[in-house]
Amino acid sequence: MALEKILKAVFVDKNNNDTPPKIHNLVRLTELSKIKPNNEQKFLLDKINDFNIQIRYPDYKLEFYQRCTKEFTNKYFDKIKEFYKWFDSLLK
Repeated sequence: MALEKILKAVFVDKNNNDTPPKIHNLVRLTELSKIKPNNEQKFLLDKINDFNIQIRYPDYKLEFYQRCTKEFTNKYFDKIKEFYKWFDSLLK
């Protein structure tokens, strides 16, 4: 959710203070915010989108929690922090 919020802040900044769209798709938010991620970054953002869906719906939650080993979590947490720093740098 942190990436969604910062992307919406970038959207506002890049779009003359327009209200950000009421969507959760990180790839689409980057496009609307005039950010050009490469294919690998798009893939990772799409994967992170899947995490949000899996957490919101009970049918997917248990399966997701079972995949969240320490290694899995650290890998994606590091990627999310990198994205956050990148998006934050666009606001300065």
